[in-house]
Amino acid sequence: MDDTTPEFRRLMRERFQALAPAERVRMCAEMFETARRIVEASLPTNLDPEERRYRICRRFYGDLADRAYSTFR
Repeated sequence: MDDTTPEFRRLMRERFQALAPAERVRMCAEMFETARRIVEASLPTNLDPEERRYRICRRFYGDLADRAYSTFR
């Protein structure tokens, strides 16, 4: 689904391109950290640390997490 107008996409692209590279990296890191916190908040509180890491990874990376963790499980 794409409900953003071409003009607005262009404006956003120009705005992001005007930022310093370090500022873009900072913004992306902050967005990832926010997404991670949302995922963590949705998990049961009684998980052991390894299971918690796996579930966070699974939420972000899907089947790739299963392949990565298969060597550990």
